Amino acid sequence: MSAEQINEFKVRWQENPMLKPRIEKVVVNCCVGRSGEPLEKAIKIIEELTGQKPCFRRAKKTIKDFGIRRKEPIACLVTLRGERAVEFLKRALEAIDNKIPVSSFDPFGNFSFGISEHIEIPGTKYSPELGIIGMDVCVSLCRPGYRVKYRRRARSKVGMRHRLTAEEAMAFMREEFGVELTEEKREKRRGRRKE
Repeated sequence: MSAEQINEFKVRWQENPMLKPRIEKVVVNCCVGRSGEPLEKAIKIIEELTGQKPCFRRAKKTIKDFGIRRKEPIACLVTLRGERAVEFLKRALEAIDNKIPVSSFDPFGNFSFGISEHIEIPGTKYSPELGIIGMDVCVSLCRPGYRVKYRRRARSKVGMRHRLTAEEAMAFMREEFGVELTEEKREKRRGRRKE
């Protein structure tokens, strides 16, 4: 993404504040794969990181090879909004060196990335009793006016002209969070598959 495109978006956002993107929510998901002690440890770690109590996610079907039963709690997740979401996102981006692959963005401007070890997040101390877990961070971006699709009365769709695009989301992340966009990861994956 060129500097000209970013400046173009900035001018549009200044002219019309209703077009400037913002963070709607940040979802932190950790799938342990089994219930019991490992899941309890993951819940404690996520609660320490985010300051919110996570909720369980249950298995959709039985997989005998992995020892998973249907409706058994195997994962936990937290949804962060507002200032708490922004603060956590800043710390989570530092864990991946503020680099996000362009392929992580969907056509509507949402993106996600993974953190392999939670101790990479700044301000986190390693606890031998809890161990180390990985997690997925999914970020939803929106514009002012997206409320029309959630409200109870007179609910309607967000028009195509007001929807956020991937390019605008990338420009917003570069401008607000200093994110560097890369295309390395996809190329590396392709190279490994060929070998």
